[in-house]
Amino acid sequence: MTEWITQFILFFKDLSYAGLVLALSFEFVPAELVLPMAGYWVYLGDMKLWLAILAGTVGGTFGPLTLYALGRYGGRPMVEKYGKYFLIRPHHLDASDTFFEKYGSGVAFYGRFVPGIRTVISIPCGMAKMNVFKFSLFTFLAMLPITSLYIYLGFKLGSQWEHVDEIVKPYIVPAAVVFLGGFGLYVLLKRWKRRAALNKS
Repeated sequence: MTEWITQFILFFKDLSYAGLVLALSFEFVPAELVLPMAGYWVYLGDMKLWLAILAGTVGGTFGPLTLYALGRYGGRPMVEKYGKYFLIRPHHLDASDTFFEKYGSGVAFYGRFVPGIRTVISIPCGMAKMNVFKFSLFTFLAMLPITSLYIYLGFKLGSQWEHVDEIVKPYIVPAAVVFLGGFGLYVLLKRWKRRAALNKS
């Protein structure tokens, strides 16, 4: 499966930065594979680092928009019917729904840092008809540091780019804890402001 996806990504390499955007626009293609490979292309001199990061971030924003649209215009029945083509299973939907109900629209940002949630979180955002500009902005801001990290590590590792995931994995859970902690503060602040507004009225 990984070999097939790798060949799929290489197909877009001839399109340079536009190809990177397109490759990441397909949600079944894991960014964890595309981005380190893009870093390797930077290492080879085929791309500029900052342009690769920009293209990767834009592509990483377009991809979730397809699932957002599926959730917004198709609802859960259509997602359950066609989600399998995006490698999405019912238990993924249940987890993302619960996460969205608990934390609100901010999950479009924080959900990107949580393994098992990052891909499917776009669906409940769409089903809740979250403002598409706000969704895109949150997604872009979340994808920027993730994209930068993976591409930079792929660049530094050069021909060993395939080992990027091994380096990043130990930091995924601590990073998720930090971001969730920050998001918890965001939720508490939001509730405090809401209560303050109610008390004034």
